[in-house]
Amino acid sequence: MLRNIWCGIRNLFRPGMLGASSLPNPEGDAMAVSMDECIRNCTECHIICLKTVTHCLGFGGKHADQAHIRMLLDCAQICATSADFMTRGSPLHQLTCGACAEICQQCADDCERMAEGDQQMLQCVEMCRRCAASCRDMAA
Repeated sequence: MLRNIWCGIRNLFRPGMLGASSLPNPEGDAMAVSMDECIRNCTECHIICLKTVTHCLGFGGKHADQAHIRMLLDCAQICATSADFMTRGSPLHQLTCGACAEICQQCADDCERMAEGDQQMLQCVEMCRRCAASCRDMAA
Protein backbone atom coordinates (compact mmCIF):
# COMPACT_ATOMS: atom_id res chain seq x y z
CA MET A 1 0.00 0.00 0.00
CA LEU A 2 2.79 2.45 0.91
CA ARG A 3 4.50 1.66 -2.38
CA ASN A 4 1.35 2.69 -4.24
CA ILE A 5 1.23 5.99 -2.35
CA TRP A 6 4.92 6.70 -3.06
CA CYS A 7 4.50 5.84 -6.73
CA GLY A 8 1.56 8.22 -6.94
CA ILE A 9 3.49 11.02 -5.30
CA ARG A 10 6.59 10.32 -7.42
CA ASN A 11 4.45 10.52 -10.57
CA LEU A 12 3.57 14.10 -9.70
CA PHE A 13 7.20 15.05 -10.31
CA ARG A 14 7.77 13.06 -13.50
CA PRO A 15 7.92 14.60 -16.98
CA GLY A 16 4.47 15.24 -18.36
CA MET A 17 3.00 16.04 -14.97
CA LEU A 18 2.42 19.47 -13.46
CA GLY A 19 3.17 21.17 -16.77
CA ALA A 20 6.63 19.61 -17.16
CA SER A 21 7.87 18.61 -20.60
CA SER A 22 6.42 15.33 -21.82
CA LEU A 23 9.39 14.54 -24.09
CA PRO A 24 11.10 11.25 -23.27
CA ASN A 25 14.24 11.61 -21.19
CA PRO A 26 16.16 8.29 -21.03
CA GLU A 27 18.72 9.72 -18.61
CA GLY A 28 15.96 11.02 -16.35
CA ASP A 29 14.17 7.66 -16.48
CA ALA A 30 17.34 5.88 -15.31
CA MET A 31 17.68 8.42 -12.52
CA ALA A 32 14.03 7.89 -11.54
CA VAL A 33 14.60 4.12 -11.32
CA SER A 34 17.68 4.66 -9.14
CA MET A 35 15.83 7.17 -7.01
CA ASP A 36 12.83 4.86 -6.62
CA GLU A 37 15.17 2.07 -5.54
CA CYS A 38 16.89 4.38 -3.07
CA ILE A 39 13.53 5.50 -1.66
CA ARG A 40 12.58 1.83 -1.17
CA ASN A 41 15.94 1.08 0.49
CA CYS A 42 15.64 4.08 2.80
CA THR A 43 12.09 3.13 3.76
CA GLU A 44 13.00 -0.51 4.42
CA CYS A 45 16.08 0.55 6.40
CA HIS A 46 13.96 2.93 8.49
CA ILE A 47 11.59 0.09 9.36
CA ILE A 48 14.25 -2.51 10.12
CA CYS A 49 16.19 -0.10 12.35
CA LEU A 50 13.05 0.59 14.39
CA LYS A 51 12.36 -3.14 14.69
CA THR A 52 15.98 -3.66 15.74
CA VAL A 53 15.61 -1.04 18.50
CA THR A 54 12.73 -3.03 19.97
CA HIS A 55 14.70 -6.25 19.56
CA CYS A 56 17.80 -4.82 21.24
CA LEU A 57 15.89 -3.33 24.17
CA GLY A 58 14.27 -6.72 24.75
CA PHE A 59 17.62 -8.50 24.44
CA GLY A 60 19.25 -6.22 26.99
CA GLY A 61 22.91 -5.96 27.90
CA LYS A 62 25.22 -4.33 25.36
CA HIS A 63 22.39 -4.43 22.82
CA ALA A 64 20.44 -1.95 24.95
CA ASP A 65 23.42 0.38 25.37
CA GLN A 66 22.37 4.00 24.96
CA ALA A 67 24.91 4.71 22.20
CA HIS A 68 23.78 1.69 20.17
CA ILE A 69 20.07 2.55 20.49
CA ARG A 70 20.83 6.16 19.57
CA MET A 71 22.70 4.98 16.45
CA LEU A 72 19.74 2.84 15.36
CA LEU A 73 17.32 5.72 15.92
CA ASP A 74 19.60 8.17 14.09
CA CYS A 75 19.78 5.77 11.19
CA ALA A 76 16.01 5.26 11.11
CA GLN A 77 15.41 9.01 11.17
CA ILE A 78 17.91 9.98 8.44
CA CYS A 79 16.53 7.20 6.24
CA ALA A 80 13.00 8.55 6.62
CA THR A 81 14.21 12.09 5.96
CA SER A 82 16.15 11.08 2.86
CA ALA A 83 13.16 9.16 1.50
CA ASP A 84 10.98 12.23 2.09
CA PHE A 85 13.43 14.55 0.28
CA MET A 86 13.65 12.23 -2.73
CA THR A 87 9.92 11.54 -2.84
CA ARG A 88 9.07 15.21 -3.15
CA GLY A 89 11.89 15.85 -5.63
CA SER A 90 13.90 18.18 -3.42
CA PRO A 91 17.10 19.37 -5.08
CA LEU A 92 18.70 19.04 -1.63
CA HIS A 93 18.26 15.25 -1.57
CA GLN A 94 21.98 14.85 -2.35
CA LEU A 95 22.80 16.37 1.04
CA THR A 96 20.49 14.12 3.01
CA CYS A 97 21.56 11.09 0.99
CA GLY A 98 25.23 11.83 1.72
CA ALA A 99 24.52 11.97 5.45
CA CYS A 100 22.31 8.89 5.19
CA ALA A 101 25.07 6.88 3.51
CA GLU A 102 27.53 7.72 6.29
CA ILE A 103 25.11 7.05 9.14
CA CYS A 104 23.85 3.79 7.61
CA GLN A 105 27.44 2.56 7.24
CA GLN A 106 28.18 3.38 10.89
CA CYS A 107 24.96 1.66 11.98
CA ALA A 108 25.82 -1.44 9.94
CA ASP A 109 29.30 -1.57 11.49
CA ASP A 110 27.86 -1.13 15.00
CA CYS A 111 25.26 -3.87 14.53
CA GLU A 112 27.80 -6.21 12.95
CA ARG A 113 30.10 -5.87 16.00
CA MET A 114 27.43 -7.21 18.30
CA ALA A 115 25.44 -9.50 15.96
CA GLU A 116 26.95 -12.80 17.16
CA GLY A 117 24.76 -14.68 14.68
CA ASP A 118 21.55 -12.92 15.73
CA GLN A 119 19.27 -12.85 12.66
CA GLN A 120 17.61 -9.50 13.45
CA MET A 121 21.00 -7.84 13.84
CA LEU A 122 22.30 -9.43 10.63
CA GLN A 123 19.21 -8.27 8.72
CA CYS A 124 19.84 -4.77 10.00
CA VAL A 125 23.49 -4.94 8.88
CA GLU A 126 22.49 -6.09 5.39
CA MET A 127 19.76 -3.46 4.95
CA CYS A 128 21.92 -0.63 6.30
CA ARG A 129 24.69 -1.54 3.84
CA ARG A 130 22.25 -1.71 0.94
CA CYS A 131 20.80 1.67 1.88
CA ALA A 132 24.27 3.20 2.34
CA ALA A 133 25.29 2.04 -1.15
CA SER A 134 22.18 3.44 -2.87
CA CYS A 135 22.36 6.72 -0.94
CA ARG A 136 26.04 7.04 -1.85
CA ASP A 137 25.02 6.75 -5.51
CA MET A 138 22.28 9.36 -5.09
CA ALA A 139 24.65 11.76 -3.30
CA ALA A 140 27.21 11.61 -6.12
